[in-house]
Amino acid sequence: MILKAESIPDEGREEHGEVLDRDVVDELKTSYLTYSMSVIVGRALPDVRDGLKPVHRRILYSMYESGLTSKRPYRKSARVVGEVLGKYHPHGDAAVYDTLVRMAQPFSMRYPLVDGQGNFGSLDGDSAAAMRYTEARLSKIAEEMLVDIEEETVDFVPNYDGTLKEPTVLPARLPNLLVNGTTGIAVGMATSMPPHNLREVVDALLLVLDNPEADLREIMNIIPGPDFPTGGIIVGKAPIMEAYHTGRGRIRVRAKTRLEVGKRSRIVVEEIPYQVNKANMLEKMAELIKAGDLQGIVDLRDESDKEGVRIVIELGRDANAEIVLRNLFAHTDLEVTYSIINLALVNNEPRVLSLKELLKHFLDHRRQVVRRRTEYRLRKSRERLHILEGLRLAIEKIDETIKIIRSSSSPEEARGRLMERIGLSERQANAVLQMQLQRLTALERGKLEGEIEELTRTIRELTEILQVPGRLEQVIREELVELKKRYGDERRTQIIEGGEEEVTDEDLIQRKDLVISLTAGGYVKSITLDAYRSQRRGGKGVRGVRTKEEDHVTHLFIASTHDYILFFTDKGKVYWLKGYQIPETPRGARGKPLIQLLRCLDPGEVVTTAIPVESFSKDEALAFVTQKGTVKRTSLEEFSRPRTTGIRALLLDEDDTLISVLKGTGESDILIATRWAQAVRFPEREARCMGRAARGVRGVRLAKGDEVVSATLVSPGDTLFSVTEYGYGKLTREGDYRRTRRGAKGVIAAKINMQTGGLVGVEVCPPESDILLSTDKGMVIRIPSSDVPLYGRNSRGVRIMRVDEGEKITDFTILPP
Repeated sequence: MILKAESIPDEGREEHGEVLDRDVVDELKTSYLTYSMSVIVGRALPDVRDGLKPVHRRILYSMYESGLTSKRPYRKSARVVGEVLGKYHPHGDAAVYDTLVRMAQPFSMRYPLVDGQGNFGSLDGDSAAAMRYTEARLSKIAEEMLVDIEEETVDFVPNYDGTLKEPTVLPARLPNLLVNGTTGIAVGMATSMPPHNLREVVDALLLVLDNPEADLREIMNIIPGPDFPTGGIIVGKAPIMEAYHTGRGRIRVRAKTRLEVGKRSRIVVEEIPYQVNKANMLEKMAELIKAGDLQGIVDLRDESDKEGVRIVIELGRDANAEIVLRNLFAHTDLEVTYSIINLALVNNEPRVLSLKELLKHFLDHRRQVVRRRTEYRLRKSRERLHILEGLRLAIEKIDETIKIIRSSSSPEEARGRLMERIGLSERQANAVLQMQLQRLTALERGKLEGEIEELTRTIRELTEILQVPGRLEQVIREELVELKKRYGDERRTQIIEGGEEEVTDEDLIQRKDLVISLTAGGYVKSITLDAYRSQRRGGKGVRGVRTKEEDHVTHLFIASTHDYILFFTDKGKVYWLKGYQIPETPRGARGKPLIQLLRCLDPGEVVTTAIPVESFSKDEALAFVTQKGTVKRTSLEEFSRPRTTGIRALLLDEDDTLISVLKGTGESDILIATRWAQAVRFPEREARCMGRAARGVRGVRLAKGDEVVSATLVSPGDTLFSVTEYGYGKLTREGDYRRTRRGAKGVIAAKINMQTGGLVGVEVCPPESDILLSTDKGMVIRIPSSDVPLYGRNSRGVRIMRVDEGEKITDFTILPP
């Protein structure tokens, strides 16, 4: 479509002025491009040199020009906004005030540039009070952005109406773009630059100043990542490196939390991610809890105050704090993704910059500023020295000078005669004519000579800065070091090291040893190892598990929070859980039904034993021992691919049950113990490795009515601990248990009778270890192995735990020393 000049009526042509023929599409393209560049350059994107958009720059310069420095009293924000609008920024007052407010918020800027007094908003998204109520002045660090601005260090241009001059950029001794970051949306592009720690940025600038060829890894040894004003934790280092290298990236930022363990455990949030609205986050949490999407939380409170953030998340009794926290990270703003787009204006052109480029551009700006400042000071010093040398010459010829002045009829005549007779320049002559008589005193003459000497030294130093290689960089270095000394502080944001790999949620879970118990009724629980204090042998123990009347503990073992726990069932299947997924409960609690954790158990399927596994090595194998004496070994690697529905571990007869699972390398002996205190010992390799679906071979020949109660791996030099149902135990050297062939009846493991009860089990007991025993009534005792005497195989031992009538020891575990 062509807009023709003829389409404008003749009578309207004079009103329209010159009329051009123009294609409408071309006109729209040109107009839109002009508008886009106006937004990009004049509104939305920061300058790479001072890190400021025009409105920020105008606010700071207007406050500086009005004398609102850090040492002067506060002034109403409305006055500041009015000055900015009237002189430099003819836009809406709301936009200017919103910018001023953000520059004063310590949770928005790492190093606030405005010192505000009054209500300037909060982390909950509360708006600042109206500008007529709040007051502001420049912060001390903001003055570093404006220092030397009056020494011709930057260019000035006319303001919007041509009545004033405003700077195109600030001298910016502070590397503001890196330390405070910025965000902005232009036309077709956006910038999102995170804040950093001043100490780290200065050290990186010094590195690049000394070694311009320094690579990104060297720089990241100094600047490991962003440093947000609200703290928090950055998860993973690889995304940071990508963002610093390419100028674009996405990092995960999560809240800083801690777990308070008591009668009711709680998660306390102490720091939240940058730019997260705390009130909105809590509202979403409450909605998810109400909808049932966040399990295990019974109360949510915001106890934040002026001292900092404190959000308290009360947990239910059976809740696993680590799992609850992971769900919070997954579904709420306790973890957010922060996009990094290092887009800034370089010579009024938008460019995406790497970290090293950002550092270099700032140093280039400082070189230009220091050079221009030095040239200005050198010029002024030379001009002043020229005047002083004229005064000195006039004083040396004071009689003639006075005679010339007294005999002249006008200042112009006196000026000319001084220039002709004494040899002064016009400026020197003017200075002599304006000189006060007090300069003729001896004291003033001495001051004059001292000032000339000082100026001569200053000129020499300034000339050296401009001419001697490296001297200008030394000045920049000294100023950066002083900046770091004045305003540097500690890093607030923690970065979780992950090397080149992405850090998973698991890496945030503390590694610690747990005592995991499994009951015949299918309840499982974990508790920290130190919950069971050591007692002398013969004690009754403490309440370890509160069981139902018909329930009792069947398995007790030690595992790390990061171990895989393999649960084997009576149907020969195996299921997986991580240690931290098992609910950590108070010592006397019953625990949680295992069926709620292993939701894919078949109807009637029962977990009979469990084993912790740190990794699935192909050099190790699992040895399975059943109640009927069958043995089978299977490579551990075959269990490395877990399925939620479980997999086949071994083939069991209908009347048989899995008793024990042992992890070994094939270099040890397997020792199987029975209820009637028989023990058979044979080399581990006699039970060859089979597939998961195999049935196995005979490990021990059982007498009628007898059954297997335990199995353990034995090596030369080991000491074995055995205990009976009614609390009699002993230590025995492994040599007392001679090797037999696989499938033999075995040898006597202990002397048992009605007083001792049947054998509970035989396990290897390392020196200086503790022994944890549990009864069918839920009592648990922890005793040092040094309290248990050494006896021969054919003896009953001594009483190591006192049990009540009708109570029996059902399981025990050896705690590592």
